[in-house]
Amino acid sequence: MVRFKNRWLLVEFIPLELEKPKPGTSRLDGKIIWAALKHSIQNNFGDTGWGAVALSLTVKYFSPTTNICIIRVGRDHHQVAWAGLTLLTSIAGFRYIPNVVHLSGTIRHAQLAAIAHNREVIARYRALAKTPTAYQDSHEKYLETSTAEIEALQD
Repeated sequence: MVRFKNRWLLVEFIPLELEKPKPGTSRLDGKIIWAALKHSIQNNFGDTGWGAVALSLTVKYFSPTTNICIIRVGRDHHQVAWAGLTLLTSIAGFRYIPNVVHLSGTIRHAQLAAIAHNREVIARYRALAKTPTAYQDSHEKYLETSTAEIEALQD
């Protein structure tokens, strides 16, 4: 018996508007990202490309605060999904740059990378707000809840 092998993409969606949305306000969600990725793959690789990744492509996690997303795709065709992400220019009428932060073979390594990346993004938000490092704010609660959500993900 052979098990189904996956690749896990950790993707950050960077908004390109002149007025960037405030942290915690996002126009994206998992369904919108999945539909945009499907549309990109179909436009660039046709029905053959979509057929290769359709059964295994899943958005497992999305954080509207940090705009990061964990996407699962089959190992044999993860390059098609990655290329479809790279060729995305807009999602739901808004322009984003999809930045693939991490690629892993297990969900555990994707979880660890997502938690570390969340901490980096929150540190950037705090630096922009010029808050002291020991300052307790709403981001602490977010880090706790997002870490729990990410660790609860199942394959």
